Amino acid sequence: YAMLLSLIFLIVLVAAIVGFVFRHEIKTNFESNLNLALKGYNVTADRHSEAVDTIQRTLHCCGVQSYSDWERTEYFSQRGIPQSCCKNQNDCSEEDLKDPNKAKLKVFVDGCFLLVTSTMESKMSVVAGISFGIACFQLIGIILSCCLSRYITNNQYEMV
Repeated sequence: YAMLLSLIFLIVLVAAIVGFVFRHEIKTNFESNLNLALKGYNVTADRHSEAVDTIQRTLHCCGVQSYSDWERTEYFSQRGIPQSCCKNQNDCSEEDLKDPNKAKLKVFVDGCFLLVTSTMESKMSVVAGISFGIACFQLIGIILSCCLSRYITNNQYEMV
């Protein structure tokens, strides 16, 4: 049991170190994938498009760096900026969303990339604290299982 807990502890420790070391690559990857999701955004509501809509509605943002990122997409030429960028869903018409100047007043102007990364970084201390707590419990479990093993082994020799 101690060996299994030690193995799990080492896996978690390695994952934490790798996540910390490669955090910049994770940001770069997220930005490029968000750009790809914007370019591939469509009306048929595939899972990438739904993810973009969810991020934009939840974080009150639009585009990657700003709402103007949508102007470089195929979707914009057909339908304008998506409804998920609107501050007020009832106040956004398709004509307003096709005109960038009118849209600026009706959509969120901040990009999603900065909001997502800052939200992730602000929650990292909570994740680190929870991970540290779990690691402490695992270490206590390892120590107690080693003590139990030693106790069982010592008792067997006394019985014989």
